[in-house]
Amino acid sequence: DDTTVVGRITDGDESEYRSEIDRLTKWCQHNNLALNTSKTKELIVDFGRSRMGTHSPVYINGSMVERVKNFKFLGVHISEDLSWTQHTDAIIKKAHQRLYFLRRLRRVGLSRRTLSNFYRCTVESMLTGCIVAWFGNLSALERKRLQKVVNTAQSIIGSDLPTIEGIYRSRCLKKAASIIRDPHHPGHTLISPLPSGRRYRSLKTVTSRFRSSLFPTATGLLNTTTSK
Repeated sequence: DDTTVVGRITDGDESEYRSEIDRLTKWCQHNNLALNTSKTKELIVDFGRSRMGTHSPVYINGSMVERVKNFKFLGVHISEDLSWTQHTDAIIKKAHQRLYFLRRLRRVGLSRRTLSNFYRCTVESMLTGCIVAWFGNLSALERKRLQKVVNTAQSIIGSDLPTIEGIYRSRCLKKAASIIRDPHHPGHTLISPLPSGRRYRSLKTVTSRFRSSLFPTATGLLNTTTSK
């Protein structure tokens, strides 16, 4: 159904990226599949001096692919600058809509356990979808806004709920453990143990964006956990 092509443009050389698109187009033609160009979007993430205007448009079967500044992928709103304001706005709006039903269920006298289960299934699952990919780079304000939703649900239910920060940390550790166990994972070598075997090698980071992403964060959490 939905297909995604991810390519890296190095030093302005787009040949590999465009050849990957050509290969996909030819594969679809050979397998009697039609690409709907009108629904196809291109998103370019470029933090260099060159901006989006310098990249030539992509054509599929003679039709130009629309270039967008943000796109919803697997429930996550991805922006060209990798900021997450649009994503947090979207999930907070949906969360408030679902809190309405949580209030209605409380009014009919459902138990706290049932209310907590409803919250986790309909609100928490949506607030924390793919959280390891985006939460680390949220601003302090965006984190407070997300936690405010949890606090509201907590007051409705009348019992404690896991914090957003706590869920993020536990998911990072769980993801890191999965990557460590899988030697074929593309990021397996990024979480490597030191010779002592008791701690993991810290990754060298230059930008705050990378420093707050999954692998450096997971490594730090692993080292904190093992030192206790």
